[in-house]
Amino acid sequence: MTSSVVEPVVQDHGRPADGCAGATDIAGVLILAGCAVWALIAAMGRPARPEGVLLAVLAVAAGYACGRIAGSLLPVASTAAAGLAGFGLACASPYGLAGHEGPGAAQLTLATGAICCAAWAAPRVLRPALWLLAAAITLTAVVGGSTAGSVASGAVLVCSLAAARPRRLPALAACALVAAVAVGGTWAVAKDAVPGGLAPALRDHLTEHRIRLWQDAARIEETDPLRGAGPDRFGELSPAVAQPQGPEAKPHSAPLQQAAGQGLPGVALLGAAFAWMLHALWCSPRPTPVVLTAAATLTALAVESCLGNALSFSQVTAGAGLLAGLATARRLDQTPGTVP
Repeated sequence: MTSSVVEPVVQDHGRPADGCAGATDIAGVLILAGCAVWALIAAMGRPARPEGVLLAVLAVAAGYACGRIAGSLLPVASTAAAGLAGFGLACASPYGLAGHEGPGAAQLTLATGAICCAAWAAPRVLRPALWLLAAAITLTAVVGGSTAGSVASGAVLVCSLAAARPRRLPALAACALVAAVAVGGTWAVAKDAVPGGLAPALRDHLTEHRIRLWQDAARIEETDPLRGAGPDRFGELSPAVAQPQGPEAKPHSAPLQQAAGQGLPGVALLGAAFAWMLHALWCSPRPTPVVLTAAATLTALAVESCLGNALSFSQVTAGAGLLAGLATARRLDQTPGTVP
């Protein structure tokens, strides 16, 4: 007599056994709560404004929850709709697509990543149309003059097309390494610690004004490495902000903004939030190409946030959480341990 019990097929590509997803969700709650609590601690006794940080934390949490729900119900349609919505928001943004002062480049990056995730999740017959849509978003960034958006969107598209075969864990480790190099490079420029000095071409691309903003943020962090100067006080303390070239009150770098406002623990919490998303993707029951496409998109966003103020906009932080949620959702018709 043959057994009627069907053994579940273990998913390949290095995904850990089912059960780590629950622990990852708990870790995510603790990390996001830590971000909110530390912002309040850094603001205590100072004329600081932690509301922006609290709003960003809320946007990530809400986006992630919505992505998990929508991704479990309509994994293809919801992901494609998220990409189209992000593209529409980028085109309708009053900041425009070009420049580093607005969220346009980050929204185009997230939109491209979402459409590519939808392509990998969709039936084969629909994939060419979705690939073309992702390419059209990248071309829009090029035509719109968004250098950062076109480079990031193009990188996400290329990585997604190449995501069919790579194993999950090494690829996610590579994403973590790229983000770490971006943070380290930004920090080295701010501390004027680049070996041999910054290349003139790169200095011209970054602009002297942005470099001065980074240096001001590093000096502010040095005054109180533990708590920083308080959230949203950079504009009051940075000499570069008062210059005509830069009326904005942001250092145009998320790690340096955290360092200036919340000290080194704030930077550590920001890094922990990114690491949590990568770990959640490692545990994700979604197909590996979807997971690696989402990881590449979030890594591109991390690099953009090191060079600009993308994370200062709630639509970007909510979009990042939404994409992570969509890429980690378990379909309602999917049983644990089976190949999606």
